[in-house]
Amino acid sequence: MVLSDRQRFDWLRLIRSESIGPRSFRTLMNRCGGAAAALDALPDLARQAGRTIRICPASEAEREFEGLLRLGGRFIALGEAGYPVPLQAIDSAPPLLAVLGRGDILQRPGVAMVGSRNASAAGMKFTARLARELGEADFSVVSGLARGIDTAAHEASLETGTVAVLAGGLDEIYPPQNIPLARRILERGALISEMPLGWVARARDFPRRNRLVSGLSLGTVVVEAARRSGSLITARFANEQGRLVFAVPGSPLDPRAEGGNHLIREGATLCAEAAHVIEALQPLRQRELDLSFPVQAMREVIGEPASEAMWDELDLPEIMPAPGYARHEDGFEPEPPSSLQAKGDPDSGRLVLDLLGPTPIGLDDLVRASGLAAREIGHILVELELSGTIRRHPGGALSRNLP
Repeated sequence: MVLSDRQRFDWLRLIRSESIGPRSFRTLMNRCGGAAAALDALPDLARQAGRTIRICPASEAEREFEGLLRLGGRFIALGEAGYPVPLQAIDSAPPLLAVLGRGDILQRPGVAMVGSRNASAAGMKFTARLARELGEADFSVVSGLARGIDTAAHEASLETGTVAVLAGGLDEIYPPQNIPLARRILERGALISEMPLGWVARARDFPRRNRLVSGLSLGTVVVEAARRSGSLITARFANEQGRLVFAVPGSPLDPRAEGGNHLIREGATLCAEAAHVIEALQPLRQRELDLSFPVQAMREVIGEPASEAMWDELDLPEIMPAPGYARHEDGFEPEPPSSLQAKGDPDSGRLVLDLLGPTPIGLDDLVRASGLAAREIGHILVELELSGTIRRHPGGALSRNLP
């Protein structure tokens, strides 16, 4: 299928109209036979639902088309050759994806890598090694451009190709400190979003993005995740979508390992090296990928009861409501400050503490992960060691004494 320019324009107007999500879009297309007819029928259908809705004006859609072209991007429609096949299989696949960068990366088998924004240096080191080896095995690495594990995964797979899924518009990179990384991704990878240009991500847009991270991928690897974590939303989506879920085990003393350890207990595949992922996914990439994926492989993915819908859908009997999430799972709220403080610059001390965990890490790795000068880290470590907060191991490796 290839849409004409007019059809693509109508698709954009329909999906940008109020209360039209992926499920409403599909229902209206099936009922009306096309986007143009659905736009004509929408006012009457809304009245049947007891409301009026705002239909996206043609001028607004034109501005978005022109803005995306100026960025060097394009829209790929569901069902077109360039649309990622695994993503087509989910029941809430976006009708249109805005793509910036190399579209061919979306045709390669993908592995999602997600985890804590407040990641340990050991977790980021393992993430980087795993991402490099997956890239060398011809997998694209898919993640959400967040701080911590996402950043480590993208950076390590820049040479082999990585896909960053944005919660906002393609011109609204979040967090802002990853704007330089986003530019580097475009050299051999891609940025994608289902949101309009100029859209600044809200709390519920992050779990909405997470379903695309898992949906683009044959499997999802969780490296570090606390009990209430946006990474567990991604794992839950992957499980519901019939994709394989992998989890990296961690120390029971580290709160960042609680989610991953629970996933393993519930049936996720333990991941201690890239071979564990590659061997499990090899059968899926060796056959022609169809749109039927295995049933859920895990018993349960922990999380709080859903309290918020991720997006709005038209209230008609045949349209399923959007999936929900718990407020504390959205992955948007700022990280809480560390309960331990180092003297001197509190931000630098907190950063070093957050990078340390029960797993010993070398000083060079700590310097690299923190971005601080070695001398500054040296002063911080002396004070932390004197206070009993950290421990030195033979060979100079460091770990954090957790309560």
